[in-house]
Amino acid sequence: MKTNYTGLVGDVGGTNARLALVDDAGHIRHPKTYAAADFGALGEVIAQYLETTVGRRCPPRAVLAVAGPVVDGEIEFTNLAWRISEGELVGTFAFEAAQLLNDFAAQALAAPALDADDLKPLGPVLKGTEGAPLVVLGAGTGFGVAGLARSDRADVPIATEGGHGAFAPYDDLEAEVLAWLRKIHGRVSIERVLSGRGMFELYRALGEIRGVATGLADEKAVFAAGQAGDPFCSEVLDRFCGILGSVAGDLALTFGARAGVYVSGGIAPRMVDRLNSGEFRRRFEDKGRLSDYTRDIPTSLIVHPYAALVGAARALKQLEGNRL
Repeated sequence: MKTNYTGLVGDVGGTNARLALVDDAGHIRHPKTYAAADFGALGEVIAQYLETTVGRRCPPRAVLAVAGPVVDGEIEFTNLAWRISEGELVGTFAFEAAQLLNDFAAQALAAPALDADDLKPLGPVLKGTEGAPLVVLGAGTGFGVAGLARSDRADVPIATEGGHGAFAPYDDLEAEVLAWLRKIHGRVSIERVLSGRGMFELYRALGEIRGVATGLADEKAVFAAGQAGDPFCSEVLDRFCGILGSVAGDLALTFGARAGVYVSGGIAPRMVDRLNSGEFRRRFEDKGRLSDYTRDIPTSLIVHPYAALVGAARALKQLEGNRL
């Protein structure tokens, strides 16, 4: 008996495009990852995926989680030279309906549906306030942020460009880092520090401030050296985790995210032990008069490999309901 697929879901970031099909039971099937650099347009990736999975039996609907702001049903990727619209998806692939959704908004939709095995606690194991908002954030090619408003009728994802909010230094050393970055970039956003490239710039800034030679080529080398125990690169990674904790706490306050703060992205899952043993949770909680507020909020790392696809599948179900 042939499987009936209700839709195509995707998670398209600055580095990879992940696509999958959703069956009648809502299960994600045949996930596949493509390197974005190997393709000139997102449509090429979708065409290849459909050809190798369902051939001409194109599913009726599509929901794609995309890295960047979706404006009037169209996305111009922030860290990738691609552009696509919902209308183009419908016209090219004959979908009955198509939806573009910010990738972190998709992860926010996924968060309540994830199992315990899909999460790792960061800090103490706490129970968040049921029905309260939550927030998902993460550093990778860029820095993503989204919230989720909860109600009895539906969960509503709140897409943001919070990663482009201003970087706020926590102490005198970070004030010096800010001054160093400002000379290069003018305004300094969170993403200038909390991203792959940001990690490398943090390394260079701290090297100049500390008087340490910075001969490593890129963030991959910095990360590898820090994880291997190099004292200075280890300091860079610890500082990165501390800044991530401060930003996560600020966003918890901004969203009123008493149900929890979820960390994802390409960087955090590779240094779980450092996040748990370092400054992340202390700085998350250290919010002055509101420290009691943040102290009660659980922080978790998303380890599900396809969290955005889970969220896109939830959005697909909502899209199906809207079409009835």
